[in-house]
Amino acid sequence: MTNAPVCTLHPVGDGVYAWLQPGGESGVSNAGVIVDDDGLTVVDTMMVRSQWEPFAAAVAGLGLAVRRVVLTHAHIDHVGGTTAFRNAMILASSYTGALLDQEMPLAAYKAFMPAFTDGFDDLAANAPPRPVSHLVDDAAQLTPRVEVLPATGHTGGDLMVLVEDADVLFSGDLCFFGVTPLAFQGDLETWADVLDALVELASVIVPGHGPIGGAAEVRELQAYLRHCVEGRIPPGPWDTWLERAERDPINIEKAEMLRRDDDGIPPSMLKAIGLT
Repeated sequence: MTNAPVCTLHPVGDGVYAWLQPGGESGVSNAGVIVDDDGLTVVDTMMVRSQWEPFAAAVAGLGLAVRRVVLTHAHIDHVGGTTAFRNAMILASSYTGALLDQEMPLAAYKAFMPAFTDGFDDLAANAPPRPVSHLVDDAAQLTPRVEVLPATGHTGGDLMVLVEDADVLFSGDLCFFGVTPLAFQGDLETWADVLDALVELASVIVPGHGPIGGAAEVRELQAYLRHCVEGRIPPGPWDTWLERAERDPINIEKAEMLRRDDDGIPPSMLKAIGLT
């Protein structure tokens, strides 16, 4: 993993920037910016005002118009700041678009991430996420530099953003590096299989959570997911990851439910968000 600076636009390729947040646990995600001939493409927008305002200010400092915002999936820690880019089109999968059209589950957010309670209240009252304006359900070359690739695994409608000429992939939450993944809406077996294709796309991978990584980190994540499917997680590199105690039971329970053809929310996740 690369120890890149946090809360700054860090160049990861020619005209390609990552914005990393420290840690990477619940509510703390990454974002990115890509410079193209007609302006900027932003990848994800983080969650609450204290996160996305500094990011938006740094993006404005590039002196170019933000034309597009690509949302890798619908979870609030990636979509909360869309209001900061009011003139940009919002691109996401149909799955993500449908979730964002629903009422914001404030009580669940506050139960799961209580440190951000005030930020959620501000989000709901003053800056709710913008709806998706353009649906992307197939691979699409958005610009000469930016290719969007659909996938499933973490959710039913993930998107990856590939900048092939810079050898950089923004994976969204298909990759967690140094942080335990969360699969309450996912399919862990499918997710692990998808990583076989993902790892071939670029050598520099900006994950949804955690520091920048590459093939080694993807393979560690893949092994962890497969152990969750097996129902037992042995000692390994994941022993140092954040949020193991909270997320292992959710992931194992979800995998066991899927073996019974039950695609519901695991009871352990319902408890975490205050619904049981």
